[in-house]
Amino acid sequence: MEIKILGGGCPKCARLEALAREVVEELGLQANFIKVKNMPEIMAYDVMSTPALVVDEKVLSSGRIPARDEVLEWLKQAK
Repeated sequence: MEIKILGGGCPKCARLEALAREVVEELGLQANFIKVKNMPEIMAYDVMSTPALVVDEKVLSSGRIPARDEVLEWLKQAK
């Protein structure tokens, strides 16, 4: 599983990454985390607001930090 955190490195981006890592660990998943800070790369995902969470090239959220339960369900479905 590949998880990308799209954003410039703001505190919200860091919180989203920490949340995703926590859920990955809880579910016992293997995931490769990638931080995407380059604006043209972020815009290639049609994301206008960061932070954004991308799992296996699918944008799951943008412009907010999703609830822990949302991330848990998304990653369960993605595995």
